[in-house]
Parts: sequence; structure tokens; C-alpha cells
Amino acid sequence: MNDAFIVVGITLAYLGVVLWVGIRARGQHSSSLEGYVAGGRHVGVIILFFILGAEIFSAFAFLGTPGWAYERGAPALYILAYLALVPISIWVLGPRVAKLGRERGYLTQGDMIAHHYRSKPLGMIAGIIGVAAMVPYLTIQIAGAGMLFQAATDGLVPLWLGALLAFIVVAAYVFTSGLKGIGWTNLLQGIMMIVIAWYLGISLSERLYGGVGEMFSQIQQSAPEYLTLPGATNMGWGYFSTAILVSAFGGAMWPHLFMKFYSADSGRTLRKVSVFYPLYAYLLVPLLFIGFAGIVVFAEEPLARPDTVLLKLVLDVADYSPWVIGVMLSGALAAAMSTGANLAHTAGIVLVRDVLGPTVMRGASEKTVVSATRWSVVGLSLVAYACALANPSSLVMLLLVAYGLIVQLLPMVMGAVFLPTLRRLSVLAGAMAGSVAYLLMEFVWSSPLGWHSGLWAMLLNVLMVTACQRFIQPAADTPSLAN
Repeated sequence: MNDAFIVVGITLAYLGVVLWVGIRARGQHSSSLEGYVAGGRHVGVIILFFILGAEIFSAFAFLGTPGWAYERGAPALYILAYLALVPISIWVLGPRVAKLGRERGYLTQGDMIAHHYRSKPLGMIAGIIGVAAMVPYLTIQIAGAGMLFQAATDGLVPLWLGALLAFIVVAAYVFTSGLKGIGWTNLLQGIMMIVIAWYLGISLSERLYGGVGEMFSQIQQSAPEYLTLPGATNMGWGYFSTAILVSAFGGAMWPHLFMKFYSADSGRTLRKVSVFYPLYAYLLVPLLFIGFAGIVVFAEEPLARPDTVLLKLVLDVADYSPWVIGVMLSGALAAAMSTGANLAHTAGIVLVRDVLGPTVMRGASEKTVVSATRWSVVGLSLVAYACALANPSSLVMLLLVAYGLIVQLLPMVMGAVFLPTLRRLSVLAGAMAGSVAYLLMEFVWSSPLGWHSGLWAMLLNVLMVTACQRFIQPAADTPSLAN
């Protein structure tokens, strides 16, 4: 049997299982808005653990993490460092957000912002930023799925068809089951990702070097600069440390992560998830091994695209059987689809709830809102699919810019959750100042001291909020809600 057909057969079987699990997860709560969006606010520890984990570990965990390790070496360990700090955000922010959501009916980040600051336009701004940031993120998942299909099947399944298959499966179960479907498929796909990542990381090291220890010994002898900072690409301590802080404490501002706090059955559940959350980061350890494995293998002929190192090692160097390649492709697709499902679900909700709800859909019934949300999931997924076929590579930079911008919502959100005296003028001025400063440091000026520009922008954001609070007299916009 042709090897490519074996790979395709295994992968299609896997996609069929995921689709079946996702659709079967539809429950009686999925027809209501709260059920479709937040799982009826009854999501427990295990499912929430895999939902939050799968939202971070996307297609670029399987491609970008090995790529960073291969290209940069030790600086790639910043990924593990910031994931060790993410539980702090979940522990501190999660229970409070879940409590406010249950008491006041919040379903989106924009709901909370608009209600607390008594400003629907402010909630709409947050919603527009959220959708604009998530569509490129979703595009990358779809494009990554297509690239994986194309590479693993030696072109038998082209990029457009592989991306389309992933899009259809994700859109179908998200449309049908909402958060319930995402939760159960993320459980399946999370287990799949962890097993495949560890198998590949250990077996590649064994096949190519005789073990992980021997691999690092050879790197130490032939390319020791990859094992210490600043690494092979001059990533110093300043950037390394500030990138950890921006990633760890800004990540919770992504709407698809933030909104999952509303779905928890209790604050205690979120704190349990925060305790066990670092275990999910162990998924990245073997993927880092794969990247380090490529340093010596491709020393004489470096790869033009570092993020292809996993595919090159598995398909061209290690000589795996097509059965293993098929399972590997399924694991990598699990990473892409689990994140893609969360992004499509959240983007559709935010578009309808925060952007269309206060305008063209004002006064719409719950049934109409649920229907519009389902179709928005499909529509935005189609937009992302079209972008993936057009020019996915340019969207990576767009996503990085969107990340730096969405972090500027942090003071606004913290005000709504913990600091009720913050006024909407202050947080809006801070977000605008921080966003402009971030864009200037990314594209016009260099970041001072070589630090991550997102941290400088956030410091300016906080400074502007503080100045407005102190020197501008309170107006009628002071929130009346006591937190």
C-alpha cells in the first residue's frame, strides 16, 4: 500500500473520531446562550484543565517550539518559564471573574468592561480588538493544519484540502455543541498531543544520538553557544526576562482564555486547575528536545525555515514507518484543532455579543442570538480559511502585534475586577497610550535596554492611568458598581 495513503487513512480516521466525540457532546444546555457559551457554568476540573491547556498549545507548539529551540537554543526555555507563571493569573483572576460572571450574567470580556464602566462603546472596543486579534490566530491554526497534511502526505493532500478538512471538522462540532463539544474533544486531543509529543521527543533522540543525554553532549562539543544565553541569536537576559513577564501576565487577556473563567463550576475548581496547570507544560519538553536534535543534524545545511525542523526530522531523517507518521500527523492536528475550536467559538461569541448585540441585534431574542453565534463561528472560520490560502506567513507578524496590543487591556480588566475606583477615561487613556507606544517601539524605534517592548508599553499604560486618576477630576463616568 502506498505510504501516503496509509498516512491519510489514519488521519481521516482520527478526524472522524474527533467529529463524533464533538457532536455527541451536545447536551440539553447547548441550546441556551449560557450553555452554548459557558457550558452552563458547570465545567469541572478535568475538562477545564484540558480546555485551558489546549488553548495555549496550538499548531505552533508542534512547529514553533522545536523551531525556536533549533534556531535559538537555550532562549527557547522562556516558554517553560512563562508557563510556570500562568497559574498565578488563573489563581488570582479566575475565581473573581467566575464569581462576577455568575452574579451578573457576564459571558464575555466586553460584558464585564461595558457593565463596570457603564460604557457600551468601551465594551464594543474590547470586542472589536478581540475579534481582530483572534482571526489571525485562527488563520494560523488552519494554515498549520494544511501545511502538516501537505508535508506528511508528500503532497497527496494539498494545503488547501488539508486546511479545509480541519476547518470542516472544527466548525461542525463547535456549531453543534458549543463549549461542551470543545471540552470533550480537547480532552481527547490533549491526551493525544501529550502521548505523541513524548514519543517523538524520546524516540528521535534515541534514533539520532542514542539518547537525550548523548544529544546534549554532542551539542556541547560542536555548538555550545546553543546551551547558554544569549544563545545563537543574541537573546539577552533583559529580553528573556521581560518576554516571560509579558507572556505570563498578559496571556489571560486573550478573550478565549479569559472567557473560560466564566465556565467553571466554582472558584475552587479554577484554583485546582491552576495548581495542576504546569503539568500541561511538560508537553513542550519533548518538543524542545526535537528542536535541539536538529542543531547537529542540520549543522552543515541549515534549514531555511526553522519551524519545519520537526517535519524534516520525522519525514526525511529518522525514517519512521507511515503508521507512525500518520499518528504523528494526528497529534499535530490535535494541537491545531483544539486551539482553533476555542478561537472560532470565542470569536463568534464576541462578535455577536459585544459588537452586534449593542447595535444591529439590540433586543434580539435568546434563540436568535444563539443562532447568530453559531453561524458567526462558521463565517469567521471561513474568513480565516480564506486568509490561510491567501498569505498565511504574513499573519504571524500580525499575530505578534495583536498580542502586544491585547495585553494593553490588562489595567482595564483589573479595574473591573479588583479596583472599582478606576474610571473609564483613565483606563481608556492608558490603553491608547500603551498601544501607540508598543507600535512605535515595534516598527519605528528600538526598545530601550533591549527589553520586550510590551513591558515598556504596559508601564506607560499604568503610568497614564495613575496620572489620569490623580490629576483629572472625577466626572460622571465614575463606576457605581461596588466590587
